[in-house]
Amino acid sequence: MSLEALRARLPEHAKDLKLNLGSLATEPVLNQQQLAGTFVASAIASRNAEVTRAILAEFGPKLSPEALAAAKAAAAIMGMNNVYYRFTHLVGGDYANLPAKLRMNVMAKPGVDKVDFELWSLAVSAINGCGMCMEAHEKVVLHGGLSKEQVQAAVRIAAVVHAVAGVLDAEDAMASAA
Repeated sequence: MSLEALRARLPEHAKDLKLNLGSLATEPVLNQQQLAGTFVASAIASRNAEVTRAILAEFGPKLSPEALAAAKAAAAIMGMNNVYYRFTHLVGGDYANLPAKLRMNVMAKPGVDKVDFELWSLAVSAINGCGMCMEAHEKVVLHGGLSKEQVQAAVRIAAVVHAVAGVLDAEDAMASAA
């Protein structure tokens, strides 16, 4: 499935998502690796097989094998970290002072430019709603030379990809109930 086929699957009530998906696919403030990796990591984090297949078909070939693996790793590691750090942040108390005791080796050596990996981690953290992780990754990417516009573009991609996944999940649920 292509990105165009994914856009065509969106119902009329999701027309804005269709338009946003098309325009974000050519977002000019991100380089090709940043753009493609953000789409891939966001699709995986959105947990919709159809969206993931379409995004991987569209953007996977635009990434080196190392970058594709890093985008997948960002979605994987942040799937774990976002739950853990959201808990420590929301519950408070001594949990934030205790060692996490979770392996996060990929963050030290992601196989791509650290700023790109952190940008993808930020996008996934936005989808998963971990404020602590969003703040940490935003700080790293800004310190690494990215602009607020680039951060915003990555989060816009995450928001639209996640919304597309939600709409398609709902459409499939309604179709199977009929």
